[in-house]
Amino acid sequence: MVESASAGAEPDLADEARPWHSRQPARALMIAVTLAGLAYALMFFRELQDLVAPVFLALNFYIVVYPVQRMLTRIKVPRAIGACISVGLVLCMIFAFFGLTAWSVAELVILIPSYSNELVDTYQNTLAMLSDIGVTSSVIQQQLKAFDVRSVLDAVYPLLTNLSSVAGLLTTVIMAVFFVAMDSMGIDKRMKMLLDVKPTLSASIGDFASGVRRYWVVATIFGLIVALLDVIALAIIDVPLIWVWGVLAFLTNYIPNIGFVIGLVPPALLALVDSGWQSALWVVIAYSVLNFVIQAIIQPKFTGESVGVTPLISFLSLLFWVWILGWLGALLALPATLLIKALLVDADPKARWVNILLASDPGTARAELVEGLKKPEAAV
Repeated sequence: MVESASAGAEPDLADEARPWHSRQPARALMIAVTLAGLAYALMFFRELQDLVAPVFLALNFYIVVYPVQRMLTRIKVPRAIGACISVGLVLCMIFAFFGLTAWSVAELVILIPSYSNELVDTYQNTLAMLSDIGVTSSVIQQQLKAFDVRSVLDAVYPLLTNLSSVAGLLTTVIMAVFFVAMDSMGIDKRMKMLLDVKPTLSASIGDFASGVRRYWVVATIFGLIVALLDVIALAIIDVPLIWVWGVLAFLTNYIPNIGFVIGLVPPALLALVDSGWQSALWVVIAYSVLNFVIQAIIQPKFTGESVGVTPLISFLSLLFWVWILGWLGALLALPATLLIKALLVDADPKARWVNILLASDPGTARAELVEGLKKPEAAV
């Protein structure tokens, strides 16, 4: 009896010896509070998406040009002048991005009314063809016949010409660029101080910056290649507005997973309306071949494993960041995912096992995990 009583008391003594936050009730409470706080933080950022998304976009642009500023500092150029040059480069990138977008939208706004009759005819012919092959029922046909293409065009115009929101977004991005530039003049000193205090966090932030920079540079180069090849293919097929569709292909190259579909649908529909289903089919074939070869086979080899995540994680991150950051989340999905991974996974050696589930190459993630465990932060 005595032995059994003492055996039953040992777990209680061991439980009392553990820190309060590691005991089962307290641990469950901490997990619940952490999840609740995370959910609140996500909703907070979602409510501020009009501010958070432009600021993060400005930060991404500045990360891309920061090596130029660092090089100027190394050759004894004053830091203020180097920051001003970097700001000028970022502003050129911003105005080029939004300028190309505005030009393509303006061309579409001018072109769409001239094809309104053709759109209606194509729509009605499609209904007739579906009725002939017995795909649609009479109820569905009646509902579809009440559908007016011109009403859709009238609904699209306000979206394409909403200049006030674009102007507000552009103003926020530009203002954020100037404040980031002011902080960038002392970032090297801060990173060195952080390296002494938190070497793992410093390394993860550096990896995030280099990964984001590589992502934007490679995506831009291959986006230009894809856009040029798409323009050539569309010119051969004789589709109108080939340069507009080239700009669209370039811009949608930054959107993971579904960017290819967004860039494909408008020129295919215009080819269908303008020249028939044969031209539309050739557009689909040309886009599919070019984008698969370049974006799915060649581009990942240059992007590198530092920005490589599994296709499922990439798609889920796209949906998540669009929900959090709005439409800019489609452009910032991968950089935002890399930032969260850097702060929550890469900065903690004990959490690096998560990379095995996230990385497109689990072997590389496992090697990083083993290396991180050999050099724990406490031993540095």
